[in-house]
Amino acid sequence: MNRPSKTFALFPLSALLLAGCVLSGAPRTGSAPPLSAAQCRDLTALKHGAPLTRERNVSELAALEEAGYQPSLFFDPYYPEDLQAAQRQVDIWYQAECANAPPG
Repeated sequence: MNRPSKTFALFPLSALLLAGCVLSGAPRTGSAPPLSAAQCRDLTALKHGAPLTRERNVSELAALEEAGYQPSLFFDPYYPEDLQAAQRQVDIWYQAECANAPPG
């Protein structure tokens, strides 16, 4: 009736899953630019009042996720602060990388 080996075998798996969840929400770092040319084009179009399209919305959401925002289907105690922080980060990237992007 004593099964400590199965219980302890789940601890490393749980730790790996938890680490993956934590890291998936972290902003991306590295040498590649955070915003692609398409994201610059789409964000510029949105900032200039262009009509909303599915592609522009997906592009904006991808940029927000790159900045660390993880939309939740359930209650998120950090909303809207986490979204606003990601928006600020995307704005910083936009100003640094997309200054000359033509409106789409």
